[in-house]
Amino acid sequence: MTEHRPWRGVLVATALPLNDDLSVNYDRYAEHCAWLVDNGCDGVVPNGSLGEYQVLTPEERARVVETAVAAIGGERVMPGVAAYGSAESRRWAEQAGAAGCRAVMLLPPNAYRADERSVLAHYAEVARSGLPVVAYNNPIDTKVDLVPELLARLHGEGHIQGVKEFSGDVRRAYRIAELAPELDLLIGADDVLLELAVAGAKGWVAGYPNALPRASVELYRAAVDGDLDTALPLYRQLHPLLRWDSRVEFVQAIKLSMDIVGRHGGPCRPPRATLLPGQEAAVRAATEKAVAAGLA
Repeated sequence: MTEHRPWRGVLVATALPLNDDLSVNYDRYAEHCAWLVDNGCDGVVPNGSLGEYQVLTPEERARVVETAVAAIGGERVMPGVAAYGSAESRRWAEQAGAAGCRAVMLLPPNAYRADERSVLAHYAEVARSGLPVVAYNNPIDTKVDLVPELLARLHGEGHIQGVKEFSGDVRRAYRIAELAPELDLLIGADDVLLELAVAGAKGWVAGYPNALPRASVELYRAAVDGDLDTALPLYRQLHPLLRWDSRVEFVQAIKLSMDIVGRHGGPCRPPRATLLPGQEAAVRAATEKAVAAGLA
């Protein structure tokens, strides 16, 4: 019997529905998690960047995890546990475990440009929570790059079981596979999905399925199965939207697309500003084109 790895498949980094007064709408969030699973997604990642975790109170952040677990079951929920301090990240991992989650996702230290010793200590501390840890490599935002050699060391010391790879450098997939063949590579940026799927990715921590789950899941499944006749046309159709996942305005863009397809995206909390008119027009046009093509 093979070990269950709850981070495999399509896990949606969930956008968080906010009311007009910017309070969290937990009922809508529960319904959104259930809708994603009903539409073919394997699970959710609450409290990631897309979930605006940085601007939630501790009480809100804990309740978001509990809401997701109540909606779809803890085995389908892999919360982000990023924090400035290692002890705080470990507490969030313990909270996730107490809520029923089976794995967590962790950025490296992101309050400063951490050196390798600090990164190793950070992951070691959170691994002591007892839950499997999926690393999240986002050198664009954190300024800390989990290069393949460092990932192999983290995995070799038992601190991580997978990595959400957001560097955009698809060549790394092959180096990671050479150095740490048992470390699961997860697609971390929507706009390199096909390239990383072909390179052997075991999952996708995904943004745009918040708005277009069925088409996104179809794309992922075809890509990992090597069915390029299905995957490539879909990828070309969706790429004008998928590339927003790698832009600064990704939260606003994905929430707008959700609104357009009849979901509740809603506003973002400050300091995220609304899209500029040209940005909004581009997202709107690409989303409406996807809807017209039957992808929503």
